[in-house]
Amino acid sequence: MPIKIPDQLPAIQVLGEENIFVMSDSRAQSQDIRPLELAILNLMPNKIETEVQLMRLLANSPLQVNIDLLRIDMHVSKNTPESHMSAFYHLFDDIKKNKKNYDGLIITGAPLGLIDYTEVKYWDKMKEIMDWAQQHVQSTLYLCWAAHAALYHQYGLNRFLRDEKISGVFKHKTLDPLEPLTQGFDDVFNMPHSRYAQVPLEELEAHDKLNVLASCDEGGAFLVASKDRRSVFITGHPEYNATTLQDEYLRDVKTGLEPAIPEHYFPDDNPQLAPNNVWRSHGNLLFCNWLNHYVYQATPFDLSQLSGQS
Repeated sequence: MPIKIPDQLPAIQVLGEENIFVMSDSRAQSQDIRPLELAILNLMPNKIETEVQLMRLLANSPLQVNIDLLRIDMHVSKNTPESHMSAFYHLFDDIKKNKKNYDGLIITGAPLGLIDYTEVKYWDKMKEIMDWAQQHVQSTLYLCWAAHAALYHQYGLNRFLRDEKISGVFKHKTLDPLEPLTQGFDDVFNMPHSRYAQVPLEELEAHDKLNVLASCDEGGAFLVASKDRRSVFITGHPEYNATTLQDEYLRDVKTGLEPAIPEHYFPDDNPQLAPNNVWRSHGNLLFCNWLNHYVYQATPFDLSQLSGQS
């Protein structure tokens, strides 16, 4: 089954050219089934690029998924046309007012890795959304900055800032062979990271409400889940395109930051050579497993029942 997204969303054309099956609103009207209701709170500056990356992963599920794109407020994006935001994004306050529940929610990362949480202008709203999700979403997937923010807000686990940014593609180990979220994973798999912040691995492992499911030597925990499966925390970027780390590196070079070359990324560590995507299959599998085992298999048919969950 495909994901269902608005007819004119740019992701339809991009994914169609990649031979990835998506379903437009108009075609989905003839489907007489209960699709999953999924929301994406997109905090990234280039929202269209992030939409395509996430929907590429979601489209590999055999389940039909309806997508709502959410925004925190009416702030005008510098990197995304307001016409796009007005056409495709819903205000969180409107979703809350309409008492809509979701099977799943994805909250993306944000370029806020060096800013204290309390100094983030929408931190109060973020806390509200994370609290709301505990009552109105079956399972929430937090990416990168959002993962650290949620671990801090929900469990009091604070990050520390590394002296040097972890940037590159690293080998990870799966830690629980019976865990549904990593079902089908290789014992060792590649995944990209791009961050300064890190929550100490030993604190995550010691917490009685969390399971560390995959980690790497260079960057600590990559995949963590609450034991009730209502929250999933991903510190890396399974959604990245092959060239995303390259784009970030060249952007930093252009601004004079003298960044280190992303590790284990360019062939022969040569930025002049085109990088390969060596994490795509595990990224797809991770999102499919989340949708199947943490969302579809656990969510009530009547989403109004979610409001009674703790």
